[in-house]
Amino acid sequence: MIRRREFIAGLGSAAAWPLAALAQGQRRRRVAVVMNLPERDAAADHMSQALVAKLRELGWTEDRNLDLDFRRLGDRVGEFSAVVKNIVELQPDVIVARGGSVALALQRGAGAIPIVFVQVSDPLEEGLVQGLARPGGNITGFMNFDPAMGTKWLEIIKEVAPSVRRVAVLLYPQPGLEQTFDAINDVAPLFGVQTSALRVRDAGEIERGINGLASSPDAGFVVLPHAVTNSNRELIARLAARHRLPAVYAYRFYIEAGGLVSYGIEPNEQFRGAAIYVDRILKGSKPSDLPVQAPTKFELVISLKAAKNIGLTIPESLLARANEVIE
Repeated sequence: MIRRREFIAGLGSAAAWPLAALAQGQRRRRVAVVMNLPERDAAADHMSQALVAKLRELGWTEDRNLDLDFRRLGDRVGEFSAVVKNIVELQPDVIVARGGSVALALQRGAGAIPIVFVQVSDPLEEGLVQGLARPGGNITGFMNFDPAMGTKWLEIIKEVAPSVRRVAVLLYPQPGLEQTFDAINDVAPLFGVQTSALRVRDAGEIERGINGLASSPDAGFVVLPHAVTNSNRELIARLAARHRLPAVYAYRFYIEAGGLVSYGIEPNEQFRGAAIYVDRILKGSKPSDLPVQAPTKFELVISLKAAKNIGLTIPESLLARANEVIE
């Protein structure tokens, strides 16, 4: 027998549903979320949760008016096109794309479906948008950094390890990241270092590259984020520790994987912003009218455990500026 309180509660919920559906366009909407992180990945979980929570705040929930489809591709760059085809067959109203490679694959294969990208380094250089203020086409989103960030990463690695004279930049070869390497290379003489590009396409190339770097005296490296480097962050951190190499990363989740120091955006915040753009598109806005958002807030995270493992003492001046210090 149904208790009266439970019946009334259910009735209230049922009565509210048509009003919510009417407010949101009278039909269920479908949003696909494609991420360049592994299937089982805590950082990807947190980003997904941030997106869903913000959508819920805006009135979109899976039990009422929304269907969500998540895909995590890891570093399987060669499979991105096939996944895009599968996603397009679902006919989503909007696609959220994490990472430049994912966004590019979707731009080529998703037709007129609106796309909101998240954590793309240089959407202009990558050819994703025509302009930041007026993106044009069916795609817009959120940048994670611009090439000038390279100056900050070099500053941090020199502050952490003043003896470093050679800095390799670990990157997947694509236009936006190549431009970031060029920016780092341009300012390297100001920091008294020589830079080189360590281009990697898979875990094997990462391992060979870092092992080779270890033979250079006074070496360190900077890791540029991409599906390949992000998905292999535990391997990168492990090799850095093994060879006692200082390294700087763009995301906090590298530090959670054992890395030394990161400086960059707070990823979950951008997914909350993506939810706002999804909401606006579902309510009628065009991606071409929504400006690409550049980051305005960055966080510095330092691991004292990683520093100890490679024999470094972090300067008090840097610790004082850190947003978080992991013991």
